[in-house]
Amino acid sequence: MFSATPVKPPEETPERQPEKVNNKPTPKSKKEPVARLANVLIELSAQAAHLMLQSHLIHLNYEAPNFFGVHEFTKKQYENHQKQLDRLGELTRSLDFLMPMCSKGLLGCDKKFDHVDSYEPGSMLYIYCNNLERFGMTAKKVAKIAENMEAFDIENYCGEIIEDSFTAAWMVKANLRCR
Repeated sequence: MFSATPVKPPEETPERQPEKVNNKPTPKSKKEPVARLANVLIELSAQAAHLMLQSHLIHLNYEAPNFFGVHEFTKKQYENHQKQLDRLGELTRSLDFLMPMCSKGLLGCDKKFDHVDSYEPGSMLYIYCNNLERFGMTAKKVAKIAENMEAFDIENYCGEIIEDSFTAAWMVKANLRCR
């Protein structure tokens, strides 16, 4: 248990230098396809974050005769968007790229997102539906890039997003047609 040699104190670990926050991994050349894939994954993550917030706010502010159905639907949607955001972040990190560090950085990665500008129920759902379809189309773009890189995990997950977003858009459209 005791030895004749004195115990050395542990050597101090050199302090790790903090990395600068970079919200957009930019490829330095076309030979860096992983950075391109990370960029489009972050863009898709930004859309998921926008959709999560938008569906949650519609959930809270929607008032119409079909309130209960839309309320329940949007609750499931924002929970689904939260899971999508988490999984997309994990896939981005699996490529050894960092996600943006704050909502300003993340949400700023998608400047084309259409925001709700009216409390009118039909307008809310119409804009949300268009954003869902755009989310699905962006996922198709990401899936193609992932397929070319043989990143099958990303390609397959994009397939799930495509199905979820276009199914949800169909349900919103059916609701809008019945008004």
